[in-house]
Amino acid sequence: MGLQFLVWFEILFLFGCCKFAFCDQNGFLSLSCGGTENFVDSSNITWTPDSTYVTTGTTSTANFPEGNSSSLIPIRFFPESKGRKCYWLPIKNASSLVLVRAKFVYKNYDGLAKPPTFSVSLGTAMATTINLANADPWTEEFLWPVNKDFLSLCLNSIPDGGFPVISSVEVRPLPEGAYASSLQDSPNKSLRKCYRINCGYTNGSLRYPLDQYDRIWEADQDYTPFHLSTSFDIQTAFNLSSDDLSLPLSVLQTARVLTRREDLTYNLPLSSILGDYSIVLYFAGILPVSPTFDVLIDGSLFQSNYTVRSGEVSSLSFTLFGTNNMNITLKSTSFYPLLSAIEVFEIVYIPAPSSTTTVSALQVIQKSTGMNLGWEDDPCYPMPWDHIGCTGSLVTSLDLSNIILRSIGPRFGDLLDLQILDLHNTSLGGAIQNLGSLQQLEKLNLSFNQLKSFGSELEDLVNLQVLDLRNNSLDSTVPDSLGQLKNLHLLNLENNKLKGTLPQSLNSRALDIRTSGNLCVSFSMSTCNDADVSRNSSIEAPQVTLFTTPKKRSGHIHIVVVLAAVGGVIFALVIVSIAVLMYVKRKDKGVAYKESMDMRDCIAAKSYSYREIKAATKNFKDVIGRGGFGSVFVGKFPSGKQVAVKVRYDNSQLGDDAFINEVCLLSRISHQNLVSLEGFCHESKQQILVYEYLPGGSLADNLYGAKSKRVTLGWGMRLKIAVDAAKGIIQFFFGYYATQQLTEKSDIFSFGVVLLELICGREPLSRAGAPDSFNLVLWAKPYLQAGAFEIVDEQLKGTFADESMHKAAAIAARSVERDAAQRPNIAEVLAELKEAYSIQLSYLATAGTGS
Repeated sequence: MGLQFLVWFEILFLFGCCKFAFCDQNGFLSLSCGGTENFVDSSNITWTPDSTYVTTGTTSTANFPEGNSSSLIPIRFFPESKGRKCYWLPIKNASSLVLVRAKFVYKNYDGLAKPPTFSVSLGTAMATTINLANADPWTEEFLWPVNKDFLSLCLNSIPDGGFPVISSVEVRPLPEGAYASSLQDSPNKSLRKCYRINCGYTNGSLRYPLDQYDRIWEADQDYTPFHLSTSFDIQTAFNLSSDDLSLPLSVLQTARVLTRREDLTYNLPLSSILGDYSIVLYFAGILPVSPTFDVLIDGSLFQSNYTVRSGEVSSLSFTLFGTNNMNITLKSTSFYPLLSAIEVFEIVYIPAPSSTTTVSALQVIQKSTGMNLGWEDDPCYPMPWDHIGCTGSLVTSLDLSNIILRSIGPRFGDLLDLQILDLHNTSLGGAIQNLGSLQQLEKLNLSFNQLKSFGSELEDLVNLQVLDLRNNSLDSTVPDSLGQLKNLHLLNLENNKLKGTLPQSLNSRALDIRTSGNLCVSFSMSTCNDADVSRNSSIEAPQVTLFTTPKKRSGHIHIVVVLAAVGGVIFALVIVSIAVLMYVKRKDKGVAYKESMDMRDCIAAKSYSYREIKAATKNFKDVIGRGGFGSVFVGKFPSGKQVAVKVRYDNSQLGDDAFINEVCLLSRISHQNLVSLEGFCHESKQQILVYEYLPGGSLADNLYGAKSKRVTLGWGMRLKIAVDAAKGIIQFFFGYYATQQLTEKSDIFSFGVVLLELICGREPLSRAGAPDSFNLVLWAKPYLQAGAFEIVDEQLKGTFADESMHKAAAIAARSVERDAAQRPNIAEVLAELKEAYSIQLSYLATAGTGS
């Protein structure tokens, strides 16, 4: 094969630029981002400050090198982490297509040497991602179809990406019909420039005024090795009337020409992500012959026997789908293939905008809040507004919880695609109104307001599944019209002022109705539901205490788990205390009570004098816990044995017989997972219980107390705690309850609260956060029933098997049912917890972790 070489022809025409092009800047908009005054650059383009077109951001300057010198240029950066940071560019009087160019400069303006990464959007389209660590400065250019009076150019923060920063924005109108073959007359496509090559020219870039539309034509270099020939002067005249793009003569005057019948190739790298691309190839007949050749792209034939006629200008357009590299080849058929210019664009698809009715309604709602929620441009694209959820271009959820509204305005009724509406704790009063048109609504949360009336529109919400009206001031009867909501499966009316009978139309096994905390609400006036979850919540939830005991088993230290009531008293005591009270009540009703039994034979624990207790606790000096029934102190006997001493408050003391019975029962409990009773004191009007001391601290300490800041209890360990505790309680229940003929379901509630603590990592009652989160049971239960993991302890995120968490959450939710009959027994609880624990262990083994 003979020597191959590529020859570049630079054909210099005798005609000047301005004879063929309009050298003005009609319709140009040039913004100096962060600038403070107008100026005219070396190309005679007028620049203006950007402050009229953007409402956020902070200005600064960057040291920008130019040749052998440098200059300070203005920039604008955006330290706000949330919301879109948008320029509003007027394009009303432009043609059907505009060129938008933005330049991003960092140059260590902040002295941190941490170039930022952020995304850029145009209108509803997420256009590109800027990484100034890869290139600084960075320029992006887009061709955008005009369909509105304004175009939003937005910078969007990326987590841990730093502050978005920009140096300039330019808008240039393009002629009618420009790039029509690339856009295919579609209003839903935009073009992002990847390459614009002035083939055969190597002396820098060309732009305005040589190109009247201010396109920047880059020098032809770094694509494929080449050789330059001497230039030729050929007198050629072109007919430019048919060229819609009006290529600059300076670009037409140069070409890349192959002098041998071989291939002329450009290798153009693209994004690492597969995308769709549009290619435009330009040809000018600068030779006295008409070459014919094939055009191949990525090895595939796109055009055969294409001829460039002498003295004529022509172009070819192609579209490539799903590629990330481009190889353009001209394969000679006759004479010498030539190429004058190349443009390569990534196709950016423009999502359809949300309806104007929806947008205007949301803007009115934003104004009614008196807050700037950052709601600009389209609510769904390129990313949903804060408080908004979308399906495609439809706004399907709105969460304005904890924002003061005071009323549901009429524009809420225009949000016809809403499926979820959360207006809890928004200071709503009066009647529920303006929601009847929301026929797609599935979940409506109006809890923790001051609503007084159901209104007359709820019956129109035919797809409603969940209606949460708890903690309002509803003071009427429940309307019969709610029975028309055939899809409703949860109606929460807790903590209102309702009274009277519930409509029989709501009496369905498939509907969960919650009415506790009202005056009297029932399906029958003859009975009123006295089971109030808020009463259950007033019972202080038990805590779990951990301590380690070395056991000779496979060389490991095993965790012994005990359940303890608030302040370190054993969890069993909570159950036994209830049982004792129930036993005493049953005695008063005629149940036989054997007073003749020998208590000394019954009690296995040691009896201490009050003086011994006082000395051991150093006069009750160190309090390690407080509960509803008493305080717990740490103590130490002369033998060196540490103990936890629970001293009952005077107002919580039992009768003498009841206390002796309690001691008798507790002293007979023996299980590795239940703390043992060491002794008691019953003198000087004191009722004191002495337990073994648990140095591991309480569950509260380890979950959300001081110890939780040092060590995190993993989900596997939390399940182990729950399983072991349940095993201990099972022994207690099938023994004590079997003899007393009582049901343990009434006391599963307390254990359910412990499970919620393990899942959520928070205390049962708290005044932190929103009012609806004060009570752990009321707050967590709806989420758990819905299978939502938003309330799971943040320290556990990413460390648990979903199925394991789901099983534990489901049994916890059942355990705190307001109706004791619907709660599981302890054996069911243990079975579900053991399965959840097994699933978690398998997950950890697969993940290669151990907690």
